[in-house]
This record gives sequence, C-alpha cells and structure tokens, in this order.
Amino acid sequence: MQDFYGQCSDEELILYLRDGDENIIDYIMEKYKDLVKSKAKSMYILGADNDDLIQEGMIGLFKAVRDYDSGRDASFFTFADLCISRQMYTAVQASGRKKHAPLNSYISLYSHVASGNGQDEDAELVSFLASKAELSPEEMMIDKENVENLEKTIERELSAFEKQVLDLYLTGMSYVQIAKVLGKDEKSADNALQRIKGKLKKTIKR
Repeated sequence: MQDFYGQCSDEELILYLRDGDENIIDYIMEKYKDLVKSKAKSMYILGADNDDLIQEGMIGLFKAVRDYDSGRDASFFTFADLCISRQMYTAVQASGRKKHAPLNSYISLYSHVASGNGQDEDAELVSFLASKAELSPEEMMIDKENVENLEKTIERELSAFEKQVLDLYLTGMSYVQIAKVLGKDEKSADNALQRIKGKLKKTIKR
C-alpha cells in the first residue's frame, strides 16, 4: 500500500481517507514529519522547547488532515503548512516562554530584500549590526547597548500586533505567510512590517 500511496497526490489521499482508509493518516503524518521538524527549528528562536514544538506541529498536521477541504482550501501542502505554523505559534504564545531573539536574529530582519527605496539603508544597517571576527571591548559594549536598546524599543514602541509580526518574521516567514498565520489581510501584515523596520532603525546608534 505504501507504494500505491506514494503514487497519489495528497489531495487524492485525503479523498481515500474520507472513504474509510484510515491507514492514510499514519502515512501522511510520516510524510510530513520533516516539515514539522523544520518548522520547529525556525520557531525555536521564540523560546519554546524543540520537542514541545514538534509535538504541537504534529497536532497541527493532524488537524490539517482532519479539516482539509479541497473545494475550499488551496493545496494540502499549503493548508498543512499553515495549520502547523498556527498550532506552534499559538502554543508559544500560550506558554509565555517567548523571548526576544539575539543580535543575529535582528540582523535577519534586515537581510530580506527591502521594499521601496530603503534598500541602501537596510544594507547599511545590516553592515552595522553584523558580527565582526574580532571585537574590541568598546565595540562589544556598543553592540550590547544596541541590542538592549532594540529590546526596549520593541517593548515600548511596538503594538501587540507588531510584536506578533516581528516574532514570525524573525522565523523566516514572509508577510504573506504571517498574515495567514495571524488571520489578518496581507496589507496589514506588510504595513506592520514596514512600521517595525522604521521604529527599529531609529534605535540604532551610529
């Protein structure tokens, strides 16, 4: 049966599952286990335990199998990816174990292609924040001070929604993916991301 399943699309497998082939659940859970692990690795930056995230991701995957509707949803992969991400992020929020990412994660915020005319500014900021091979004590203090200032800015200047957007963006999600996970429209997520960049840029001391 494994060979037969392997020749079927995910959408076809779901139809067979609906017709009573319960073995397909185990097949799909195994097939998407690596996706769950990959998602857990990216979400780990938010402070949750990796094993807990994998468990939550598998729950999200199970929900995707249970709830997928080919007439309503996009491809099963897209739907499963969304369900896994939502389940993990909801668990991170509920656990209260979120932590702000270290300096290299803030760098990743600016490593994405900037929109509009801000590309040069973003590149300069990346260059400024990037880790050096050898730092003098003075430089190390400046870097530490910048991280502390960024964290204070996040707490003081960012709205609850903007903090959520920043959390997910630092895991590598695009604003389109963020919008889906948070149940918001894409424009709102993109606008929030641009506001976040503007607020954090002002914090950096040259």
